[in-house]
Amino acid sequence: MRRLAARGAAGDAGEVAAPAADSSDSAQGRSPSPWRLIDLCAIWDAGVYLPSAACNRASSGVARKRLNEAEKLSSVREAQLKQLEVTRPRVLGSRERGQVPRMARQPPPPWVHAAFLLCLLSLGGAIEIPMDLTQPPTITKQSVKDHIVDPRDNILIECEAKGNPAPSFHWTRNSRFFNIAKDPRVSMRRRSGTLVIDFRSGGRPEEYEGEYQCFARNKFGTALSNRIRLQVSKSPLWPKENLDPVVVQEGAPLTLQCNPPPGLPSPVIFWMSSSMEPITQDKRVSQGHNGDLYFSNVMLQDMQTDYSCNARFHFTHTIQQKNPFTLKVLTNHPYNDSSLRNHPDMYSARGVAERTPSFMYPQGTTSSQMVLRGMDLLLECIASGVPTPDIAWYKKGGDLPSDKAKFENFNKALRITNVSEEDSGEYFCLASNKMGSIRHTISVRVKAAPYWLDEPKNLILAPGEDGRLVCRANGNPKPTVQWMVNGEPLQSAPPNPNREVAGDTIIFRDTQISSRAVYQCNTSNEHGYLLANAFVSVLDVPPRMLSPRNQLIRVILYNRTRLDCPFFGSPIPTLRWFKNGQGSNLDGGNYHVYENGSLEIKMIRKEDQGIYTCVATNILGKAENQVRLEVKDPTRIYRMPEDQVAKRGTTVQLECRVKHDPSLKLTVSWLKDDEPLYIGNRMKKEDDSLTIFGVAERDQGSYTCVASTELDQDLAKAYLTVLGRPDRPRDLELTDLAERSVRLTWIPGDANNSPITDYVVQFEEDQFQPGVWHDHSKYPGSVNSAVLRLSPYVNYQFRVIAINEVGSSHPSLPSERYRTSGAPPESNPGDVKGEGTRKNNMEITWTPMNATSAFGPNLRYIVKWRRRETREAWNNVTVWGSRYVVGQTPVYVPYEIRVQAENDFGKGPEPESVIGYSGEDYPRAAPTEVKVRVMNSTAISLQWNRVYSDTVQGQLREYRAYYWRESSLLKNLWVSQKRQQASFPGDRLRGVVSRLFPYSNYKLEMVVVNGRGDGPRSETKEFTTPEGVPSAPRRFRVRQPNLETINLEWDHPEHPNGIMIGYTLKYVAFNGTKVGKQIVENFSPNQTKFTVQRTDPVSRYRFTLSARTQVGSGEAVTEESPAPPNEAYTNNQADIATQGWFIGLMCAIALLVLILLIVCFIKRSRGGKYPVREKKDVPLGPEDPKEEDGSFDYSDEDNKPLQGSQTSLDGTIKQQESDDSLVDYGEGGEGQFNEDGSFIGQYTVKKDKEETEGNESSEATSPVNAIYSLA
Repeated sequence: MRRLAARGAAGDAGEVAAPAADSSDSAQGRSPSPWRLIDLCAIWDAGVYLPSAACNRASSGVARKRLNEAEKLSSVREAQLKQLEVTRPRVLGSRERGQVPRMARQPPPPWVHAAFLLCLLSLGGAIEIPMDLTQPPTITKQSVKDHIVDPRDNILIECEAKGNPAPSFHWTRNSRFFNIAKDPRVSMRRRSGTLVIDFRSGGRPEEYEGEYQCFARNKFGTALSNRIRLQVSKSPLWPKENLDPVVVQEGAPLTLQCNPPPGLPSPVIFWMSSSMEPITQDKRVSQGHNGDLYFSNVMLQDMQTDYSCNARFHFTHTIQQKNPFTLKVLTNHPYNDSSLRNHPDMYSARGVAERTPSFMYPQGTTSSQMVLRGMDLLLECIASGVPTPDIAWYKKGGDLPSDKAKFENFNKALRITNVSEEDSGEYFCLASNKMGSIRHTISVRVKAAPYWLDEPKNLILAPGEDGRLVCRANGNPKPTVQWMVNGEPLQSAPPNPNREVAGDTIIFRDTQISSRAVYQCNTSNEHGYLLANAFVSVLDVPPRMLSPRNQLIRVILYNRTRLDCPFFGSPIPTLRWFKNGQGSNLDGGNYHVYENGSLEIKMIRKEDQGIYTCVATNILGKAENQVRLEVKDPTRIYRMPEDQVAKRGTTVQLECRVKHDPSLKLTVSWLKDDEPLYIGNRMKKEDDSLTIFGVAERDQGSYTCVASTELDQDLAKAYLTVLGRPDRPRDLELTDLAERSVRLTWIPGDANNSPITDYVVQFEEDQFQPGVWHDHSKYPGSVNSAVLRLSPYVNYQFRVIAINEVGSSHPSLPSERYRTSGAPPESNPGDVKGEGTRKNNMEITWTPMNATSAFGPNLRYIVKWRRRETREAWNNVTVWGSRYVVGQTPVYVPYEIRVQAENDFGKGPEPESVIGYSGEDYPRAAPTEVKVRVMNSTAISLQWNRVYSDTVQGQLREYRAYYWRESSLLKNLWVSQKRQQASFPGDRLRGVVSRLFPYSNYKLEMVVVNGRGDGPRSETKEFTTPEGVPSAPRRFRVRQPNLETINLEWDHPEHPNGIMIGYTLKYVAFNGTKVGKQIVENFSPNQTKFTVQRTDPVSRYRFTLSARTQVGSGEAVTEESPAPPNEAYTNNQADIATQGWFIGLMCAIALLVLILLIVCFIKRSRGGKYPVREKKDVPLGPEDPKEEDGSFDYSDEDNKPLQGSQTSLDGTIKQQESDDSLVDYGEGGEGQFNEDGSFIGQYTVKKDKEETEGNESSEATSPVNAIYSLA
């Protein structure tokens, strides 16, 4: 941690804004820092320990806990910190600490209290002198004590130090001076003591192994690094060996030894087959901590693979494989029946004798183990026995430490992390099976390498001050303490009357400038050592501030925060705090001032906002600085996402509504399963919600809404459960094999959050329908085993489908096949029929039997038939298909039919007889005495005599009437003569024909119908339907041209159905719910228009119109008048026509049109008027293009190809007719003139000629014509 003051001040919560650069910073040799991160010690918030940068170097930001699972928040925090590192500058972390509780808080665990205490102690930590002041060297970076390097890389031994003046470096190797200049491979980095040993030009790294120590020296003293033991990583090859097969009796224990080659560091051991498949481990087969593979008992399936020990070396990243072991298992049950693997008594089923447990590792009943304090203790017990023993762990005289103990390797190992002296004692493991139990006791002794109780700290004194250096450490055995000064033993250093050594303490009295030096404390025992440097510096420095001036710190309401005032001075200054210029010192109550001068505000309130001033004072002067504190409202999620359960494919919305300080920028992000959520095209993120469309199984998980600002953040979590179709069942197994049954067992797949309701068992056979699956049976979702009833002579294969509320799973993988033995059929084919396809045959058909009813090979059918009610013998034939045709049969004769199944094992039961009929022929007779009675205008009744049964020649289906409309009684009305039919099923003698047209002439014939078709037709009957009511009038239209009248129009009915006598119109006024009196109007049959005079301009009208005949009124049609226009709109329309501006606008438009027409006329014309000739067909001659009155001929000289001719559309030249002859503009072939030559008749464009003579003049029509047309 970078110390910012003489007392090592640590900062606190808050974001520091950029103050203006202070000139005093540059004057004191410090670069002005525009931004500064305020550190924070541990804060317990909602049961979560949040370390500060000062204590644990954690990045900034804190979350108010909103989760029920406190143990999961650490992973959420980890993911959020990653996100914050991307979205924010590192110097702008949030500073929320210790927020006001909004839910029940959990008490912090003991380690939090310890960490918090350590952080508070750091507030008075080691002294750091500003680098612009003279000071002895301090080691800032060094390699680890046991430094293992990769032989393929250059060697780097680190040693960095600071001091003023800058220190110089030298090294010792194996306690002797290491002359770097003599070795060309060795160099030292510039302004550093780091050694670089380069092997690019050759050399062996092993030659440089040894113990190195770095010395950093300037004129005020010498600092030492640790003694660094340099070792080169080694990954030796496995010794070559030929391994004989390992022969073992089934049920016996077995240990396959690995014995890996010694490496540095030790390799990681794992077992695989020679084909690089991992060895499956369980409580029966597992790897020990020493790398050996232990079999508590060997089973026959263990020899299905070989076993090879593999060693992976860390630095070289290589894996070395030992020659594989091959097992040969001797057994009393040579068949490896997979059905016995899950047998409840597998060992007895395989003939393996049961045995009590015995320990394979460690041997005997007792052992001992020594472990160093702070390391992990690993105890291991591996036992053999049949059945496989279970292992349990206990501690004598107490319980296992639940917060540090965990079980590994299927309970065969007990690991206790971060061992302390309290963990010493006796532990025992208990191995037990149903045959008995055995115990092994392990005595654990905890020793300790030296560890600090009071590490010596740098000592900064003013001339004449007293001080002390303390070096206290503990260990087991008790460590010894040795003092050194500037790297030399204190005993051999020059005497100093102001210094006194008292065991682990050096006391300084009345220090002077000459007392400056670096002291080393070395404490050691047989398990290790600790080396610490601490300098004594004597300075006379007035107070100075080390932080930027006029900082702005923003904090969250109700948080705990700390304001730092880093300072330095010698003698050590005293520091006081003031708020808003007030004279009283801030200390006590809500404020607390630490020894280093930091001011802690225990709970921020709104009134704590203001300017805080810190003043540092010693005998040489004083210095002050100001900090402005702003209090912001916390970020809170007031509507949190809720747990949801959704079906696959639906849409889910997770709400997250946030309240925050408006002066801070809010960012809302989402995590899924504590990792940043990728917003794909199925998701939509809004400010206050997250929507997921088409939910899939992969969307299931926890969703955390993270609402964050620059200063704080809030979290809220919900869990989305997706209901999906179940996973397929697996591991189908057939047991209890019997002649007509088998037991099918399966392992259910994952239900995917929706309980399995049913299982469907399907089967497939490979003889009749290979590859086709049929449903066999259905079982409730609570079972996973069923006895299946089987049919003879079927080669079965089974699969299982799971069903839940969402849907069906994919089918499981098929089971193994099982074939049942054959038997004679127990049934005969069903749905036997005999029907004729022709008049002289009978086709016998049946439904063939399937695979489960065949019962044997060569399934065939014995077909028998004979005429019914006769004594003739049965005819029979054997058929392999599903039909047989009997020929040369009489017409429609009943037969007795039998179909019997037969296979190679015998015949089926005697079948029952079925009655069938031979083929039918057309009926020979027609119905007689057909009588027609008219019932009404649209229906008639029929009556006829029955035909004789022998004339039907088949099964009587129906009597059928064919009828058609011959004509209408109305004159000139076209009718359709399409034939229609009415059917009367069965042996009936009367019926009704309906839906006839009234007032029409009809004809009718009747026939008999059997299965073959129609018989001959009866004599034709004629009848006439009476007059009826007409259909509705067509195209009834209601128009409202103005507010006074309504126009009605309609067309005649499509079907008058008689002689029309008129129309009836009924109408009524209505306005909302108010209805006026109904008015009835009658019209003549030829009237199709009517105008209604409105009496009420506001109401609407409803009109009902119907046509009438002598019979009565027909179907009516109803329409309503349009809604009246808005009155204001109507008045406005009336007013516009009388407005002056509107009249002026219309006049201006008319004038503009007139001007445009005149201009067009002038541009297009070539003469002022047309010459009048006595003969209209004589063209103007070239000798007189201009008349005496000054008029010009209208023809264009430039465009005229020849006089008296014009160019046709096809390029030919013909005699030109007058382009502008007045004849062309008349209605007739000749124009009419008065005696004075004036034109009589309408001056119009001749269009017919232009349309028929497309090859005539293509010149534009004269503008005069356009003007006359407008006129």
